Amino acid sequence: MIRRTTLKTLAALVLASAITPGIAAAQDVTLRLHQFLPPPATVPKHILKPWAQRVEEAAGGKLKIEHYDAMALGGRPPALMDQAIDGVADIIMTVVGYTPGRFLKTEVFELPFMMTSPVATSMAFQDMVETDLQDGEYKDVKVLGAWVHGPGLIHTNRPVDSVDDMAGLKLRGPTRVINDMLKELGATPVGMPLPAIPEALSKGVVDGTVIPWEVTPAIKLSELVDNHTEFTGDEALYTATIVLVMNKAKYDSLPDDVRAAIDAESGLKLSQFASQVMWDNDAPGRLIAEDAGNNIIQLTPEQVAGFKDKAQPVIDRWVAEMDANGVDGRALIEQAKALIKKHGG
Repeated sequence: MIRRTTLKTLAALVLASAITPGIAAAQDVTLRLHQFLPPPATVPKHILKPWAQRVEEAAGGKLKIEHYDAMALGGRPPALMDQAIDGVADIIMTVVGYTPGRFLKTEVFELPFMMTSPVATSMAFQDMVETDLQDGEYKDVKVLGAWVHGPGLIHTNRPVDSVDDMAGLKLRGPTRVINDMLKELGATPVGMPLPAIPEALSKGVVDGTVIPWEVTPAIKLSELVDNHTEFTGDEALYTATIVLVMNKAKYDSLPDDVRAAIDAESGLKLSQFASQVMWDNDAPGRLIAEDAGNNIIQLTPEQVAGFKDKAQPVIDRWVAEMDANGVDGRALIEQAKALIKKHGG
């Protein structure tokens, strides 16, 4: 009798163990996050992975976010936005300008000398996403976070002490607005995603690039060029817009508690966190160049004014293009500036 009871108990336990994994699997959600930077870079290491860990903890073990760095799921960086739309990846991080001409209103934050504080500018960008852009140019995805990097500067194989020194330089730029600015400043712009910079420099395809200090260690830039030109004053030469977006259908299909966990760590909270981390990591990148004995040029206010004057046609053309697309470009610039000021910039 005892033996028969024991066997029945064991059978019940076996049956339960066979059923339970299926029940658990039905409750669990796995999301694939795809992006273009190598794992040691600031964004994946210090932003995306900590963010994902907080989301997983908030979801109480019901969610797993898998990280696919350096385009591990295939394709090139310009394909990332469409990978999110098509469901090739569940979540992607990308520079918005890698898909030129599709997110025109977003470009307002990339205009020359628009950015003051990167944190305030990032929160202004996220604010505009939530009040306008999510239902507009980002309607095909769910935006989890929108931000910008720290002050962009010029890194070259010969010194740039004034705007006149830009003449004849072949410079890599990340987006169409920034490339338009480089052309107006006298350089020859060469558009390419960030991972292509080292090879382009080593082969002489370009003479330099524009990027913030923060990402220079990831591509060992201070070993590839010797000159770095910084812009003094309250406004940066430029910045680039960055987004973390999710496949819309996947987001909508999530269990309520999992979706709530993602929402709680996204939006303005993620925007502020990501931009602050990137800005904080400008200092270590700059220190590497200092330790290497590189030439760090700090432009005077008068020299910066020369760049501003040369860059003004970029803004005028962008306004005209927006007007032609039925958007009041000047009003959008004023709106962006007001939002930056609202968030402390």
